Amino acid sequence: MTAGPDPTPGWAQPYPDPSMATDAFARHVNPGKVATFQALGLDLVMGEREGSRFENAVDGQWLFNCHCNGGVFNLGHRNPTVVAAVRSALDHLDIGNHHLVSGWRARLAERLVATTGGLLPGVVFGVGGGEANDLALKLARAHTGRHGVVSAVGGYHGHTGLSMATGDPAYRDPFGPNPAGFVQVPFNDLAAMDRTVDDTTACVILEPIPATLGMPLPEPGYLAGVQRLCRDRGACFIVDEVQTGLGRTGTHWYYEREGLEPDILTTGKGLSGGIFPITATMMTAEIHAFFIDNPFVHISTYGGAELGCVAALATLDLVGAPGFLDRVEAVGARFEEAFADLPFEVRRRGLFMGLKFPAEGDGLVAAGDLIRAGVFAVFANNDTSVLQFLPPLTVLDDEVEQIIAIVRATLS
Repeated sequence: MTAGPDPTPGWAQPYPDPSMATDAFARHVNPGKVATFQALGLDLVMGEREGSRFENAVDGQWLFNCHCNGGVFNLGHRNPTVVAAVRSALDHLDIGNHHLVSGWRARLAERLVATTGGLLPGVVFGVGGGEANDLALKLARAHTGRHGVVSAVGGYHGHTGLSMATGDPAYRDPFGPNPAGFVQVPFNDLAAMDRTVDDTTACVILEPIPATLGMPLPEPGYLAGVQRLCRDRGACFIVDEVQTGLGRTGTHWYYEREGLEPDILTTGKGLSGGIFPITATMMTAEIHAFFIDNPFVHISTYGGAELGCVAALATLDLVGAPGFLDRVEAVGARFEEAFADLPFEVRRRGLFMGLKFPAEGDGLVAAGDLIRAGVFAVFANNDTSVLQFLPPLTVLDDEVEQIIAIVRATLS
């Protein structure tokens, strides 16, 4: 006798047994990722999630999320304010139509521009950080009439097209030769940047603190020096704030901390509170003028989806609330103080932290140990001596103390 159809809707529960999810993921999505986790002794399937924590569906353990997918969950998982805004909007909106004028896109653009004090009045929306950076590079080339792009060794700006060309050979070489004009120089080496930026350079693109490189903090005057070189030589200065922006470093944007005036800024990850994919490329009026004569030269079907705009507007309300950014800095300082006697260096701006251990691979080992102890964190791929440590900006005070206790017990 054959069993009847499963009455459970497909959206309600993907698999009754988490091991079935792992098997199907290995067969159809990414077998190498599953094999890597298994080699590390980790059997982890994301289940329920709420606030600062998520459940491992395999064994029911709840873990503090201290990676937050690079800032996607800056406001924690399923932030109630953002969820309520999107839930209400679903009665009226869908993604919208990128061919048409949208009041939601206009309102979000206006709010984003306000966070820069009007410095960057042009906004174009996308879906992922790679897409946002692709557009930034295209616009720099169009604006300058040049093709050269300079980025940092070990930095990361996405896995798509031009953004991939700015990154590590390991991510691009399997797909063929890199396009001409892309050059990388060491981060924090202003002399190398000086030797490289010339009259063929369209732009320099940098993360102010390169996460994948292990969160090395910019040396005093470095970023300002790069900006000065760009100004002197007619190149655009692009700041990739996909991870450092939206309050993560204790200010709306990291560039504010150093008094910079970038030509283009990219943002994403935390922009929608982890509820709906949306990113933005922000630019000066001079660069934005390109779209006067070329209004349809760049499109993104899902870029600036109206439901995403609602989520992003709710996110900006929370990040811009009185005292929010001050608390980010205070909580970051509490972590740094609590870790001061542990066997690693704390690289920190706000709640953007890298824990630098003595040897290569130590960050990977620390990640595995912490995950087993109930704190989810990820090592820096291009410097495995560093553990990326990004608790939610909304982490509660008692949760901060619980996380500190776990880290001290595990890593001391």
